[in-house]
Amino acid sequence: MLNGLRPETPGRYVDRLSEETTVNGRGMTDYDLPAAPHERTPLLVRRCLAYVCACLRKAREQFGDSRVRAYVSLSYADTDEGLLTSNVTFCTPLADVRPYIPGLEQVRDAAVAEISAEDCRAWW
Repeated sequence: MLNGLRPETPGRYVDRLSEETTVNGRGMTDYDLPAAPHERTPLLVRRCLAYVCACLRKAREQFGDSRVRAYVSLSYADTDEGLLTSNVTFCTPLADVRPYIPGLEQVRDAAVAEISAEDCRAWW
């Protein structure tokens, strides 16, 4: 999947994690969701979880990779509407590379979850 998203002329990246997250980080589609936070939030979260779990399951089944992690972030857009938005990025923790989000528990400007295939088993 990542090879299909890779640009024709690869750029220069600091490390493998930078390349991985640059190639695959995406905003979750939300243009069709209601603006009211009490309606929007559960729909957006459910959409993110469904997408993440489907991708993690496919990575495990097709490539035998159960180490890959999904990172889902929720934050308010810096626009007049200030709608809740979400981004999803996949990467594999590597021993010789800094974590995708160092100090994940200390993030204060967004809600961020690290999700593994094991976390999704309840929905399979």
